[in-house]
This record gives sequence, C-alpha cells and structure tokens, in this order.
Amino acid sequence: MNGPALLAILAAAAPAATPAEPPAYLQFLPLVAMAAIFYFLILRPQMRRQKEQQVKISALKKGDQVVTAGGLIGKVIKVEDQTVDLELGPNVRVRAVRATIGDVLPPAGSAPAND
Repeated sequence: MNGPALLAILAAAAPAATPAEPPAYLQFLPLVAMAAIFYFLILRPQMRRQKEQQVKISALKKGDQVVTAGGLIGKVIKVEDQTVDLELGPNVRVRAVRATIGDVLPPAGSAPAND
C-alpha cells in the first residue's frame, strides 16, 4: 500500500463529525460560582459583624456594662482614646484596651428581645 491509499482508509475510519467543545469560559464558571457563594455566606456576614462591633466600641460611655475578650464582665468607669477603665467588682478596677471589649451588655432592667 502506498501513502495516499493508506490516508484514504484512515480518513474513512475516522468519525465523521466530532462533537463541538464548549466555550472555554464555561470551565471557569464553577470557580466564579464558588467565589460568589464564599463571599455571600462567609465574608459579607463577617464584615457586617465587624462593623457592628466597631460601632459598639466607638459608642462606649461611662456606665455601660461590657464583656472583655477574656470573659470579664465589668462596668465602664472612664473612656479614653485607646483604653477603658473598668470596675469588675467593689474596689477592683482594671484598665483594658478598647479593642479587647467583646460586647456591650444591655441594661439589667430591660427584658430579653424574645419575651
């Protein structure tokens, strides 16, 4: 067999039409979808909580009851730029860095939100 005859046989044996390949951007679609899910389920709520925390800390005033990041509950005695003086008990006062305040507790006389 010579070259052209062999090529003719191979061409006849090859499939007539190959299926069309999907566009290349469809390969990246799952990655984009995962990034969007990651943003909306993880990053966005975390950023919202962080902003709320910063608002609470910036609005601290004398008399507020707070919980520190270490779990200590105290009453704010004095507020400065970077620090807060807390009274943890009778004659027990500490100075805490403002960023370590974990939460501001509602006043003791108020009812819980679900009652």
